[in-house]
Amino acid sequence: MTKNQLTSGAVAALAAAAVGDALGGATEGWEATEIAEHFGGPVEGIVPSIRRTKGIEKPMSPFHKGDGHITDDTLMTRALVNVYSEKRDHLDAFDIESRLVPQLLEDKVWIPEYGREDLLYHRLFLAEKWLVAKLKYAHADPREGGVGNIVNCGAAMYIAPVGIANAGDPDGAYAEAVEISGAHQSSYGREAAAVLAAAIAEAVRPGATVASVVDTCLRVAHDGTRRAIDAVAAAGAGLNGWRDGGLAVLRDAFAPYDSVGVPYAQPGLGARIPSRLQSIEELPLAIGLLVATGGDCNETVLGGVNYGRDSDSIASMGGALAGALGGAGAIRGDWVEEVGEASHYDLEEPGHVMAAVAVDILARDAERHARRVEAMQALVAEEPQVPV
Repeated sequence: MTKNQLTSGAVAALAAAAVGDALGGATEGWEATEIAEHFGGPVEGIVPSIRRTKGIEKPMSPFHKGDGHITDDTLMTRALVNVYSEKRDHLDAFDIESRLVPQLLEDKVWIPEYGREDLLYHRLFLAEKWLVAKLKYAHADPREGGVGNIVNCGAAMYIAPVGIANAGDPDGAYAEAVEISGAHQSSYGREAAAVLAAAIAEAVRPGATVASVVDTCLRVAHDGTRRAIDAVAAAGAGLNGWRDGGLAVLRDAFAPYDSVGVPYAQPGLGARIPSRLQSIEELPLAIGLLVATGGDCNETVLGGVNYGRDSDSIASMGGALAGALGGAGAIRGDWVEEVGEASHYDLEEPGHVMAAVAVDILARDAERHARRVEAMQALVAEEPQVPV
């Protein structure tokens, strides 16, 4: 794997993830049928949010979604990239406590949905604010910080950099993501983060295909997450894209593993609690759309946008996977430019940072491996025979 290939995949993955996040924010919380009815057909690009055009303001989330604005998914991804840029090595749960949490509380960043600089903490959903409550104020062991949090896609939505840091090593990506996401999530929320990291690590590998990404997911995943991915990927394989009823097919395939239910905006009493039978919706749907579109990045993103429900995270995860597979040019350049301008962010810069960090990590891994080989060679060497 050359550095150029790595850079191409890393830049495309994180840029496409940001585009999916921005486009999907406009339709988040609505069902696919409601989205089609509101827009008179499928969303095909950057649009105002449904909530904003309807004049619906929620006191708990007074955000200017839509119009090309990235959301907390991308803001958290960039925060994790900053942690990698600082350490330039593999991360553990204690790095989340000592390096990520301070970013949430101490460094003001541009919040596009607010139109101003502010602490990232103020933009986060409750499941992400949990990091601050548990790790800074409750002094929880970071390795177990996620226990008790609502189970959702909070850790998975920003985990893509872990896959790039472990490019070509899905098992290493899975292990690292399990380690660091333990500070934030438990149960199938933590599992989904680890599986997505493994999928990204596979997707940037030269010669990777949609099929190899799915196979990697099924190999490393467990419990309801594995079953949900298997079911939705199989449903996607029978589709020719997501249009003409494809979204309903994917939703039906996932429904047995859902903990939220219908409608998405009114979750039931059993929603988002630990389970070995259920799965977050975002990852299986992203994979199903990837399969249904044959890896087409733009269509994968649009499928997530039009699916609705947690559309920004679905489109972001799908974009990351398809971007990592397709490399440079996978995602529409005009979308990258428009989202970057609307959000006041360079969408390509994080991918360049992560590619360079991954090269540094590989050098450190090589040094560690060489030391182990030297030790093992000494340990297994035959002892000289001592005369009796």
